[in-house]
Amino acid sequence: MNMQATTPVFKISLLLALSFLSWGTFAPSHLAEVTGAAQKSLLDAFGWFYVLAASTFLLAAFSLIFSRYGNIPLGPDGAKPEFPLLTWFAMLFCAGMGIGLVFWGVAEPNSHLHNPPTGHPNTPEAARMAIRYSFFHWGLHPWGIYTMVALVLAYFQFRKGVPGLISLSCKPILGKQADGALGNAIDVIAVFATVFGVATSLGFGAVQISGGLSYLFGTSNTLETQLTIIGIVTILYMLSAQTGLQRGIRYLSNLNMALASTLLCFLLFLGPTRFIMEIFSSGIGNYLQNLPTMSLNLAPLTDSTWIHDWTLFYWAWWIAWAPFVGTFIARISKGRTVREFVLGVLLVPTLFCAFWFSVFGGTTISLELFDHVPIRETIDKNGIEVALFTVLEQFPLGTLMSMIAIFLIGTFFITSADSATFVLGTLTTHGSLNPPNHIKFTWGIIQSVSAAVLLWSGGLKALQTGAIISAFPFAIIIVLMILSLLKSFKQEALPTH
Repeated sequence: MNMQATTPVFKISLLLALSFLSWGTFAPSHLAEVTGAAQKSLLDAFGWFYVLAASTFLLAAFSLIFSRYGNIPLGPDGAKPEFPLLTWFAMLFCAGMGIGLVFWGVAEPNSHLHNPPTGHPNTPEAARMAIRYSFFHWGLHPWGIYTMVALVLAYFQFRKGVPGLISLSCKPILGKQADGALGNAIDVIAVFATVFGVATSLGFGAVQISGGLSYLFGTSNTLETQLTIIGIVTILYMLSAQTGLQRGIRYLSNLNMALASTLLCFLLFLGPTRFIMEIFSSGIGNYLQNLPTMSLNLAPLTDSTWIHDWTLFYWAWWIAWAPFVGTFIARISKGRTVREFVLGVLLVPTLFCAFWFSVFGGTTISLELFDHVPIRETIDKNGIEVALFTVLEQFPLGTLMSMIAIFLIGTFFITSADSATFVLGTLTTHGSLNPPNHIKFTWGIIQSVSAAVLLWSGGLKALQTGAIISAFPFAIIIVLMILSLLKSFKQEALPTH
């Protein structure tokens, strides 16, 4: 165990994380200034790279569904899946989107309605674009990124018996360099992206729980409340992390899906049901029809601020999250075939996300455009974290549903943090499938302290930016991973069916 605790990747990653936290604690404005400038420079100079990379990863995933490699199992020939199908869906979904869907389900469509990429706000066309771009930002592209990273890791880990490290999955291309300094650098980038990506998400979760409690019960929505929430949830997810995948995350993921489905059905049946289903149906068609144009659009001849603030930001954000989500999805996917894996990871969560935004975004649009409920004014007054609760309170049992929503954010918080401690443990113990508890405990504390420092220093945006900066080198690493996978596939003796 001590050997695992002192791997070079563990020591370098820990030092880097502590340095960044010290910077955020003692000079938050300087951190925000430096990382903000770096992010702007990257998006200005390499926006085209993020767009082409995200679309290429999605095309690579789709091509594997129809390729002759689709029958290759992620494990030895004849291997059976470790988790039942529904549990598998619940676990990959909770790790992949979790808090973000609850936070942005109302807030993003509402923002696009009032500030569309083109045209006039608060019009039927703006409403159509609000739904279409919400589908776009949470649909096939992010899940295409996750699919490819997870597939490469699962293939090499379970089929080839290689430790579950991102660096070693690049070995067919990098050769011996994957075992040396270059390999360590790749894994450190993955750890850095995971720590700060998840910490920022935990910060969002704490802010939304605090905002919800304040909105419902009049408690003070202060920094002290948010830090208390982080402390309580930290204890809960550290307890869950000690139980391993088969118990803690598995049970919590199933609970999350039950709670999310309850919220979804509540708004679907008590809200504007016909409007929601029409939005879902026409939104899918609108999304698929415009997918090629949206996928490659950088608005070079017009003001591209909106594209930078939303689409490029999201693509960088999903790439930054890919080592975390990819490693976790790989771990729970042993025994599935390449085709089954790609179809499951790519299509099922995409459809669920589209339906989620149809229900929550569609209800928001209906309330604003047809019932003239001033949701935007409430958001502007109380903060974006109260968007969901503002919508829920328009319906019978709204307070009860808001309480369920707060509980759901809490359980998503726990599963995201729990999953991340497992992934960070794996990445820093040379790919161990069952990292020791003291390593997971260390990373669990680092994550929570990161979220607390961010909120305390007002640097939530700065560290979110820090995670996004790590997306640039990681996008290049994903390219290496895909090339390594294809090279290894060609050497496979393909199973016949």
